[in-house]
Amino acid sequence: MKRVFVVTIMIIACFLLQSTVFHAIAFGGIVPNLLIVLTAAFGFMRGEKTGLTIGFFCGLLMDIFFGEVIGFHALLYMYVGYTNGKFNHIFFPEDVKLPIVLIICSDLFYSLTCYLLMFMMRTRFHISFYFLHVILPEIVYTIVVTIFLYPVILWINRKLESSEKRSAKKFV
Repeated sequence: MKRVFVVTIMIIACFLLQSTVFHAIAFGGIVPNLLIVLTAAFGFMRGEKTGLTIGFFCGLLMDIFFGEVIGFHALLYMYVGYTNGKFNHIFFPEDVKLPIVLIICSDLFYSLTCYLLMFMMRTRFHISFYFLHVILPEIVYTIVVTIFLYPVILWINRKLESSEKRSAKKFV
């Protein structure tokens, strides 16, 4: 129950930071995708089911507040969380290279899928412009923020796991 409460607070905090604070300090209209960082991080830290669940709620928030169709972003974030959860068996908390590479791939997948389904279907074929001026800067900005956000997420996850282990020992 404690984990659900803390993760819910983290999702809401990342959503609020992404949609308010980082819009105020956006570089050329580009905002880092904190919800991708959160979904991917919990996916490879906790596994497919947790990544899928957190991805669903992160995407649902995006759909409710910014989406044209309910479920589009939820589905994309669920794919991101589930796919990152597949890497749970090779996750080592000390290694920061794997999370950064997975977050780059996740953000690239998310951005390209949004482009393909939202712009290209409307016959806007400026993929090179969109890639150079939107996708690539967003990935770079997201990675810069990830360098600071990921250790916080990792620390919170460790605290929750140690708390769960302590409470489990009481019942054994």
